[in-house]
Amino acid sequence: MKTSQIPSKKIFLTFLVLLGWFALILQYYVMITTKKEDMSELTIRFFSYFTILSNLLVSISSTVLLLKPNIALTKFLSLPKTLTATTVYIVIVSIIYNTMLRFVWHPEGLFKVADELLHLIIPLIFFIYWLIYVKKDELQWSDFRPWLIFPFLYMVFILLSGAFSGFYPYPFINVTQLGYIKVFINAFFITIVFIMVSCLFIGIGKLMTRNIALK
Repeated sequence: MKTSQIPSKKIFLTFLVLLGWFALILQYYVMITTKKEDMSELTIRFFSYFTILSNLLVSISSTVLLLKPNIALTKFLSLPKTLTATTVYIVIVSIIYNTMLRFVWHPEGLFKVADELLHLIIPLIFFIYWLIYVKKDELQWSDFRPWLIFPFLYMVFILLSGAFSGFYPYPFINVTQLGYIKVFINAFFITIVFIMVSCLFIGIGKLMTRNIALK
């Protein structure tokens, strides 16, 4: 893509900010208006989905990058390694949903709009943003290790909270139905997916950096 054909970074971020927050608010609205549990329980469940947390991270990152508030969080979220990790998370959300979960339920109406935004459109747009605008010359093969902390803490939280509430947001980590051994096996393979996708992104970054250096 020629430089003149690439939309400005500010336009890209504005679109991501508006779309990201709209999708999250829409998903929350649909949940609280269609489910029977009380508001506090629904709110806890809302934030128990890795999809929501990853999209929330994308929306916060996009907002910080666009507005550049003078806070410590701005520098951290603007780091190429942090943005790459965020891209890995949101892309894995899309991969797992579209290969494992899309066909087990069939949302309709506003639920479907939010579903497509959170699992397909926003991951794709943020990936394109990473591809075009995020610097990749600092990426190292070992970077994937700290990127695993977030999904690890998420898994610990879900298993602990699920032990008390009985609620598990995804069927492949549902201890009630599968048991701990099967869930730990599934978690192992999901960890492998995280490592593979992380290394793929690092490899893409290194390849793009090398090609730029050769020009």
